[in-house]
Amino acid sequence: MMPRPLRFACALTLLALCLPVLTAAQTHGPQAAYMDTTCAPCRDFFQYANGTWLATVQIPPSYPAMGMGREIFDRNQLTLTRVLGRLATGADQQKDATLQKVGWLYAALMDSARADREGLAPVRADLARIEAIRTTQDLRREFANLDGYSPFGFATEADPGQSTMNIGQVSQGGLGLPDRDYYFRTDPKSDTLRQFYVGHVARVLSLTGMAPEPAKDAAGRIMKLETALAESSLSVTEQREPEKLYHKMTVKQLQTLAPAIDWVAFFGETGVKAMASPAAEVDVSMPAFMRRMSGLIESTPIEDWRVYLRYHTVRGALPWLGQAAYDEAFSFTSKLSGQKVPSPRWKRAANAMDGAMGEALGKAYVETEFPPSSKARMVELVNNLRLALKGRIETRPWMSDATRKQALVKLNAILQKIGYPDKWLDYSPLKIDPQEPAFAGVRRAQQFEQKRQLAKIGKRVDRNEWQMTAATVNAYYNPPTNEICFPAGILQPPMFDAKADDAANYGAIGAVIGHELTHGFDDQGRKYDAQGNLRDWWTPEDGREFEARTQKLVDQYDGYIAEDTLHVNGRFTLGENLGDLGGVTVAYDAWKLSLKGKPAPQAIGGFTPEQRFFLSFAQIWRNVYRPELTRLVALTDPHSLPHWRVVGPLGNIPEFAKAFGCQPGDPMVITPEKRTDVW
Repeated sequence: MMPRPLRFACALTLLALCLPVLTAAQTHGPQAAYMDTTCAPCRDFFQYANGTWLATVQIPPSYPAMGMGREIFDRNQLTLTRVLGRLATGADQQKDATLQKVGWLYAALMDSARADREGLAPVRADLARIEAIRTTQDLRREFANLDGYSPFGFATEADPGQSTMNIGQVSQGGLGLPDRDYYFRTDPKSDTLRQFYVGHVARVLSLTGMAPEPAKDAAGRIMKLETALAESSLSVTEQREPEKLYHKMTVKQLQTLAPAIDWVAFFGETGVKAMASPAAEVDVSMPAFMRRMSGLIESTPIEDWRVYLRYHTVRGALPWLGQAAYDEAFSFTSKLSGQKVPSPRWKRAANAMDGAMGEALGKAYVETEFPPSSKARMVELVNNLRLALKGRIETRPWMSDATRKQALVKLNAILQKIGYPDKWLDYSPLKIDPQEPAFAGVRRAQQFEQKRQLAKIGKRVDRNEWQMTAATVNAYYNPPTNEICFPAGILQPPMFDAKADDAANYGAIGAVIGHELTHGFDDQGRKYDAQGNLRDWWTPEDGREFEARTQKLVDQYDGYIAEDTLHVNGRFTLGENLGDLGGVTVAYDAWKLSLKGKPAPQAIGGFTPEQRFFLSFAQIWRNVYRPELTRLVALTDPHSLPHWRVVGPLGNIPEFAKAFGCQPGDPMVITPEKRTDVW
């Protein structure tokens, strides 16, 4: 199982969140019951909009957080689970081959008794194969094995220099902790986590049959190897510069860079014949990492690589190898998220099915949950947001006509995907055997997807393909294909409410649409042209002006506290902060445009339409995290924490200050010289 491929898609990220489901007694749009009116809106608008909810909410033991996105996710999960349960019960009689596979695999995932009986039996063949490794050639074959694990990533991407074609990409990977900086941070919490991780690795190795002392020694050697890999890995902040991640070279040149692996043989063994040639081209995203990794293959004893592969191969299978294995997996993940008790098996199985056969589930989901009227309303909203962003690009005083012209070309070229794909994925090549253990089915699904992705190398990019399933509670912008996508899963209350007033919908889903559109022009997206090529289409003067303006936002967020003494990383979160600021700004303009010159409707619930717009925006980010998750998000997530996703953007928006009567000197009003004004 190769590490997840490097991706540049800018997603909204809502899945860690949860809140109570709206009831009939509640109004549509902003909820007055969630507000804390003892807090002045101009002092802390997040607290004003959400304070009563924050004071009364309790995080269930099986959740790491509570908030709006999780409410929608849980609602979707219940819908999908009903579908899954029905398919599992009647799988043998199901005439649709794809749905039959869904039913068989879900039934296997739910069979906890069988998983407990079999224990680690489903991975014994993998352990035997790893134990037989004796040479660097054996290592290479294991790295190329789709059932195995690799310390580097190998994936397919749209060629940043020729975006219409797919190219193979190798990148950094191989770490067991969330990010390279986890290996080097010197604070007590980081040190404690590293010690726990080493103990966790030892316990996993013991589950595979190693005696306690050898397992403890092996865990230390694994940590040493991972630390060496981390030393040459780029930080999450460094990875935000796409021009520094594009190094197109021939396989022959890669061979010179990382000679420990026979790359022609490797690519042939992965089944990518188009790359099994010295003249074939590959994008080596992190050359320094590949050079260091090659050196480690030559200098690290084979027995250390064997235990490293033993741990990582089993690690990915732990959730489906019986209760003892799952408990060990949860013992580590809970240290990162703060989750107190595991989620019930049906939830874990439903999540696994969404990963394994997500498009099949999405097709069943939209048949009942996403009416044509919702899609039509979203098309209208998106079109209005695009029109508003067009107007803002046309009137930016700091941008030259040359850059402005190219920006408008790019905006007009953005492909929009709403609800669900026009063509569903064909699962006929995927083989699911109802007699096999659950992990065997999960692995077959992983292999199916890996082969499908790798088969694209050397072929044209299909811009119609979706990067999220229809039931996903999220959205994204993808620079190489210049597209925005809003799956059906996110298009429901309270994010999108057909019964709410326009001001509320534009403040919620409108800000999300604007967020994704703005990603096309953030610190990463602006470096791609209308066709998705990595190309600088800005004049030097405009580029410098953009950097100067966005540096204000970096400085603003650097000043925010995430947890204890840990600050928000303003440079790492810049793209998402620009998305939040641009999103709410463009959404406000789009709402005003939708009025077509007519006066705004009357106040509802004592709040003007302008106030309802900003309240709606603030309440979609109503979330509370456990301390562990707060730290994890601050260190590894390019999105800022919920409080700052509200306070940060609104302080830069004069229309917000006007709506609530905020004055210079109020905490929610950023002074003009420090205010960020880009889009």
